[in-house]
Amino acid sequence: MPVAPDQLLRVPLLPVLAVQGLSVRRNAQLLPEPIGPREGRDGRGPRLRLLIAGDSSAAGVGAGTQAQALSGHLVSRLASHYTIEWQLEATTGHTTQDTIDRLRGLSGQFDMALTALGVNDVTRGVTCKRFVDRQTQLLEVLTGPLGVKRLVVTSVPQMNRFPALPQPLAWVLGHQARRLDQGLRQVAASFQQAQHLTLDLPDDPALIAPDGYHPSPKTYAIWAKKAARLLRQA
Repeated sequence: MPVAPDQLLRVPLLPVLAVQGLSVRRNAQLLPEPIGPREGRDGRGPRLRLLIAGDSSAAGVGAGTQAQALSGHLVSRLASHYTIEWQLEATTGHTTQDTIDRLRGLSGQFDMALTALGVNDVTRGVTCKRFVDRQTQLLEVLTGPLGVKRLVVTSVPQMNRFPALPQPLAWVLGHQARRLDQGLRQVAASFQQAQHLTLDLPDDPALIAPDGYHPSPKTYAIWAKKAARLLRQA
């Protein structure tokens, strides 16, 4: 299998990438996870149980409250049509493996689910093959023991567009994120319950949180609108 240009250049760029990575970590603006409930019941209509799982974006970092985050916007949209019993299982820094371990500890059943993962897999050097294997395991847990029948798998973010990342670090991480997302598409396509959701957003400062790394409440609203449409169409 041919080696991609960014993978070839990663070796000579390693000293620069290492310095930039340390600098980003040292100077990063650490935003907290938003306040507010992480489970609840809302709406009127047929009962549906919703699970939101993943990393800091699923947890809503970049928003002040859960009402302004992904969970709040998504529940609000679905509650117009269903009685939603929802649960948020997301933590800053979580990888796909962390989420698998967390969800295996749940005892409940869910009708719908949304996942948001990939950034931490990229930054921790998870290979595409291992990422695909772990995402497959994750979807097996969701659609098996947890009973999910409608699943939206959010794409791996375009990390090359994160304002907080300098070049060439953003270029290298962006290429790896793209590879992992291609693998994620393949995984989602192999489960009839799953749909891959691409968030192709314009370059608008209002869509990025102050840390230059996470979504803003405006992005969470757009994301929730797209996800709710897919969940209702499933």
